[in-house]
Amino acid sequence: MLAEILSKMETLSPKESAERARQGRLRAAFMREIRREEERDQKMREDGRHKFSQDQAAITIQKVWRGYLQRKRTLQDRKTEMEFIGMLPSSTQGAPSGFNAVASLGDSVRRLLQVEKEEEYQLAVVKTQDTLKETEGPDLKEKMKEQIRQWFIECHALTGRFPDYPDESLGGSYMIFADKTPEQVKMELETQAQEGKKKDQEKTKEKENEKKEKKKKKGKEDKTKGGEADLTLKVMPSKFVPMINAGHEEYINLWKNRDDSMYPNPSFDPETLREEKRKEMEQEIRIQVDELMRQELKALHLAVDKEEARPLKVPKNKAGKKAGKKKKDKDLTFDRPADSLFKELVMFGFLKKSETVALKDYVGDCLYLGSTLNLAKKLPMPSLFDIRQNIALYGVLRLGSPDIHSMAPLIRSILLVGPPGMGKKMLVKAVCTETGANLFDLSPDNLQDKYPGKAGVQMLVHLVFKVARLFQPSVIWIGNAEKNFYKKVPKEEKEMDPKRIKKDLTKALRLLSPGDRVMLIGTSDRPQLAEMKGLCRTYERILLMPRPDYASRYVLWKHMLEAQVGQAAQSLDISALAMVSDGYTPGHIVQAIQSVLTERRLLQLSKRPLVASEFLGHLAKLEPVYREEEEALKDWYFKTPLGKKMMKLSKDQDAEETKPTKEKKKPK
Repeated sequence: MLAEILSKMETLSPKESAERARQGRLRAAFMREIRREEERDQKMREDGRHKFSQDQAAITIQKVWRGYLQRKRTLQDRKTEMEFIGMLPSSTQGAPSGFNAVASLGDSVRRLLQVEKEEEYQLAVVKTQDTLKETEGPDLKEKMKEQIRQWFIECHALTGRFPDYPDESLGGSYMIFADKTPEQVKMELETQAQEGKKKDQEKTKEKENEKKEKKKKKGKEDKTKGGEADLTLKVMPSKFVPMINAGHEEYINLWKNRDDSMYPNPSFDPETLREEKRKEMEQEIRIQVDELMRQELKALHLAVDKEEARPLKVPKNKAGKKAGKKKKDKDLTFDRPADSLFKELVMFGFLKKSETVALKDYVGDCLYLGSTLNLAKKLPMPSLFDIRQNIALYGVLRLGSPDIHSMAPLIRSILLVGPPGMGKKMLVKAVCTETGANLFDLSPDNLQDKYPGKAGVQMLVHLVFKVARLFQPSVIWIGNAEKNFYKKVPKEEKEMDPKRIKKDLTKALRLLSPGDRVMLIGTSDRPQLAEMKGLCRTYERILLMPRPDYASRYVLWKHMLEAQVGQAAQSLDISALAMVSDGYTPGHIVQAIQSVLTERRLLQLSKRPLVASEFLGHLAKLEPVYREEEEALKDWYFKTPLGKKMMKLSKDQDAEETKPTKEKKKPK
């Protein structure tokens, strides 16, 4: 659907198409003149040569004719051989009949027959539905009502009160018809008692048989003492046997004794069609009957309560107490199909086609200095490998697997925080690629001049989350997420009003249930500008992405250069490049490699080998991430709830490590 809509949007304008058509006509005329000149030259050359003699012309004609005759004979011999071995019907027999006649026809005739039979079948479907509704529908409706009323009376006689009507999600009146009457229960109890007696008799017989078998085994063991025990391979029963038996029973019950003489050349089976449509009609009538009988049951409840002087209690929520169930969101687009909502979001640019990016392409290595930093009482920062692993756990596994999504703790949103060039957008695209999720863009820059006013914002958020649920798995991405929670909106952005989506976004997130495979992923490089409370309430998990360490930079340089150059990268001093690029992000490294390894430079590799110093000039032009910026991000992160927990955990570990040393010093 997305590809079709985008292809329609990318059609050329009439001016461009007219200009291209004019250029095409000029080019065609020019090529036609060149071709005519070439033909004239060729004719002049042929006139200068000697003409074919009559003998040569006769030989050419004879060769072509003999080849045609031989090919025809070969095809005929092949056909007779296939008829002889039974692979083709013999041509001596009469005209084929029935199915063989249809098979012998051409493809076009068969297609016409298929269309005719399909039209005939569709007409028969409509006709059977109408006849069943007219003939059997009213009787079936009354029968269902009588059965449900009888169930009301029996339950009232047994319990003294009318029962609760089953919910639609449980099947409605289907559950009532599946339940058993008291008489059926008595019959089942009697049969169970008889079966219990039979089982007791069988158990006594089995015990006697076991005693006899034990005596026999003892005799055999005495004979085979000192010998090796016999090991026999026991085959477990197959899981597919019940399926095969069920298919066999279906064949015996339905198709084995079926008389097809009534319909010699059927395009469909009217009996099976009638049975299928009867089931569909029963379901439709059952829904209608359920609505009527629910109203009737309510009236009965009210009448009984009035007689017993018991007013019907309506549960009310006291002031100050929260309701147990969540309020359902009002469907603002209940009268519109899902396709139109999908198309609207694509047209306005909120639903985009994600680029194919594999998660393994986010290259990085582990933090090897984690233990030494812990010993020095310093908190180790996550490496690129840790970030990729967390994205796989929080994003890919939860969205990709419905089972993991239902069993794991519910996480509705993630915030990726880090300096520009760390690959935050790349990770969002990787989550969409690995899970096959749709990508919705609710970034503040994308909201400008779209859906104005409070009602417009409410409708937009409703549309995005509704379509995301219908076409799940889905990822809702918000770039520059701090703008939605600005402490103070800058003067340049006041017209955009980036905070207008804040309230509706938090409400929509709370309505996501464990069954909804929808995730909000925000990216930010300046989270200090946002309100801490609002940001942390909206985003349940915050992943800090600091500058890459030496190991990650080494792996990144090596991977990128080998992908571009191949074996020529082995001669480079990658360790020196990793040392020099300290403070630069993966995006900076990729830019430096792309600016050096142009098409012209790649062609010169055989004559002029690649040197590490070529990348230094391009790296120097880029602005690195300074230590002060990274420290500011770390300070902000440790003020978040997750950062505070991390700090507390490290302090507790330090306190536990210092306790034994103090206890040893006391005796001295």
